Amino acid sequence: MELNPYGEQVRFYHGSPEHDLTYDDVFLVPGRSAVESRFDVDLSTSDGTGATIPIVVANMTAVAGRRMAETVARRGGLVVLPQDVDPAAVGEIVAWVKARHTVWDTPLVLRAGDSVADALNLLPKRSHGAVVVVDDGGRPIGVVDEAACHGVDRFTRIGEVANTAIVTLPVSAAPREVFDALHGRTASIALAVDADGILAGVLTEVGALRADIYTPAVDAAGRLRVAAAVGVNGDVAGKAAALLAYGVDTLVVDTAHGHQEKMLAALKSVRSAAPGVPVVAGNVVTPEGVRDLVAAGADVIKVGVGPGAMCTTRMMTGVGRPQFSAVYECATEARALGASVWADGGVRHPRDVALALAAGASSVMVGSWFAGTYESPGDLLRDEQGRPYKESFGMASKRAVTARTRTETGFDRARKGLFEEGISSSRMRLDPAAPGVEDLLDSICSGVRSACTYAGALTLEEFHERAVVGVQSAAGFAEGRPLPAGW
Repeated sequence: MELNPYGEQVRFYHGSPEHDLTYDDVFLVPGRSAVESRFDVDLSTSDGTGATIPIVVANMTAVAGRRMAETVARRGGLVVLPQDVDPAAVGEIVAWVKARHTVWDTPLVLRAGDSVADALNLLPKRSHGAVVVVDDGGRPIGVVDEAACHGVDRFTRIGEVANTAIVTLPVSAAPREVFDALHGRTASIALAVDADGILAGVLTEVGALRADIYTPAVDAAGRLRVAAAVGVNGDVAGKAAALLAYGVDTLVVDTAHGHQEKMLAALKSVRSAAPGVPVVAGNVVTPEGVRDLVAAGADVIKVGVGPGAMCTTRMMTGVGRPQFSAVYECATEARALGASVWADGGVRHPRDVALALAAGASSVMVGSWFAGTYESPGDLLRDEQGRPYKESFGMASKRAVTARTRTETGFDRARKGLFEEGISSSRMRLDPAAPGVEDLLDSICSGVRSACTYAGALTLEEFHERAVVGVQSAAGFAEGRPLPAGW
C-alpha cells in the first residue's frame, strides 16, 4: 500500500495502479470496525449544500422535475433542475417545492364526482398509490387505490368506489405515531389534516419509517432545498440572478466540456452574482481542470466525461476517462484546494456510489437510474408485454438539442441537430419491487451505510480516510454478482 502525492491516508491495497479504473475495476477491503449499527452512520455531506445524504439528481429533463425535487429533498438529497427549463418555470417549481411539507407527502386529490378514469390517470404520479377524495371544503371523505378501480367502468364516479374507512391524524403527528396508526390495519395510507380538518398531506407505513430514518434537506427557513443549473451561453449572470431571486439554494454551471474558456468566463460571472450559495461547475476529469474551475470561483466540481448511461461521447469522440480514477484524482486535488467534488455518471449499483465516496466525492450524481420511477417527469408507458416504463434521453441527444434550440431559426436548429452525443430515447422500466425513487434511495443508502461499517467509519469523511481500495479483474467483479436464479 502507498500514500498518494498529497500525503493523505493509504488508499490502494496493492499500490497505485498502472492504468485508469472504472467502478467495476475496484473493490473495498474490509477493515477493523467498532461501528455497531448501520443507523449509527451519518450520511451528511460536507460540501455546503445542506444535503443529509450524498445523492444529487442530475439536471436531466427526463429525470429532474418538481415531484422528484420534493421527494428527494424530503429524504435529504438534492435535485438540480435543468438549464433548458425557462427561468420563470423554474421559479414556479422552486416556490412549489419550498411550500411542500417536510414530512407528509403531497396528496393526489379528486372530488367524489370525478371518474375512475381520472383516478387511474393520477395514480402513477405518486408512489404512495392512493387518491384522496375530498369534499368541496377540502376535507377528506375517502381513499381510492388501483385495486378499487379494477374491473370498474372507467366512467364510474370515484365516490362510489372510495374506501371511507380512513385514518386521519393531525399534521403535527410524529412518524412513529403514524406508523402505529397504520400497522396491522387494512388502511394503506394515513391522512394529515389541519385544525379545520382540511387535508394537508398523506403518509404510508413505509413513508413513516423513512421519515424517522432520513433527515430532510432544508434551508435556513426550514423549507426543502432545491438546486438549478445554468449553461454557459447567453446572459449567464442574468439567469443566475433570476434563479437566486426565486430562492434556489445551489447553482450549477453546467456544460459537457467544463475545462474551456467559455466555462471559466461564465463561472466568474455566476460567482459574482451568487456569493451566498454554493456554486458547482463542470464537467472535468483532470486535476488541471479542477484547479482552473476552483480559481474561477467554483465551490464544487462536477467530475465525469462519458460514463453516463445516455451518453455516447466516448464512442463518438474517444474523449473521456474511466470514472473511478477521474473522481479519485480530481477529489484529491479539490480537497487540497478546499473544494469538493460531485461524481457525475457511471453509477449502476449502490456499490458504485460507495466507491465514488471512498474515492473522495462529497456526493454522487444520479441520472438515468432514477428515470424509471414514479417521480420522474415522463409519462408512464407500457411495452408490448404490458410492463411499465418511462423514456429517458441524453442531454446532448438530438431530442434534447431540439428542445433547447426551439427559439432559433429552422436552419440553425437543423444544423445543430446534425451533432448529437447522446441517446435520444431509451426505455427505463419501473421495477415492480422498487417503482419509486425512495425505494432506490433506500437501496443506495443502505449499501453506503454498510460500506461505512465495513471500513469502521461513522461519517463520510471518515469513510474516505479509512477506505482501502483493491483492483480486481472482470472475473472478480462477476464473482461478486448474486445469482438469484441459480447456476
